[in-house]
Amino acid sequence: MRTIAALMLAGMLASCTTAPEPVTTRSPAKEAELQQLLAGKIAQRPVACLPLYRPEDMRVIDDSTIAFRDGPARVYVAHMNGACSGLANGTAVLVTHEHGSSAPCRGDIARTVDMSSRMTVGSCVFESIQPFVSPRR
Repeated sequence: MRTIAALMLAGMLASCTTAPEPVTTRSPAKEAELQQLLAGKIAQRPVACLPLYRPEDMRVIDDSTIAFRDGPARVYVAHMNGACSGLANGTAVLVTHEHGSSAPCRGDIARTVDMSSRMTVGSCVFESIQPFVSPRR
């Protein structure tokens, strides 16, 4: 009887463990693009929200990392909680809905929409937003 109870307890504990997050791999070209965007810039404290941005200033690095250029001197790097399926390979676009501000904030949910079918294929959450700024000369 004790053996059965011990096996049941072990099974319950094993079912509570979570699978590791999938590792997002980034191509060498995208890694080089990120390094080029951040070259000569200094990391600042994370911010709660992105400033207004133009879609053409958004650079997808991988399914979990998006960079937003704010002129030549500042880049914001957003890390997403959960991968935004399809962003890295270019089959999906990021759709955001801002609540209470004019730009995405930490905790906001973004959807990824397949460009050919126009169907939602996933979602992700803005986890952190880190600015990188060129030092003043």
